[in-house]
Amino acid sequence: MSAHRSLVWLGLTPEPERELPAAVAALRAPTAGRTPPALVTAERHRVERLVLRGTQRSWLRYLGEVTALVVDAAEGPGTTDPAAALVAGEVVLDHHRMLIGLPGPGYERAAPQRRALERAVVSLKSRSCHGEPGSTA
Repeated sequence: MSAHRSLVWLGLTPEPERELPAAVAALRAPTAGRTPPALVTAERHRVERLVLRGTQRSWLRYLGEVTALVVDAAEGPGTTDPAAALVAGEVVLDHHRMLIGLPGPGYERAAPQRRALERAVVSLKSRSCHGEPGSTA
């Protein structure tokens, strides 16, 4: 490991490592409500590799992918699991809000994702509260 490599981003919060693999696997699953265990395992390994060997940039790139999945779930026809999208959206949104405490441009770079996630989370919560098909209400 390079002496110049910053690891400060690893201290933000453990929730993404714990909660994202299952939620993201559910969003990537071909059928809502039926997440193959192999997808969860693959996602868990991907997150583990990013945390152990990645950089803040690669981690934020991954969270950008998750943001896109959440936004698609919120704006889409309801073929994905809204509960998984809500979990993923809230976890990434919390993470992106905490970037303000880190040095560097991460907080500013994540601003468009924060705005998109804020809209998506509101939409997903509204869908859940109104008992739309596929919701958790």
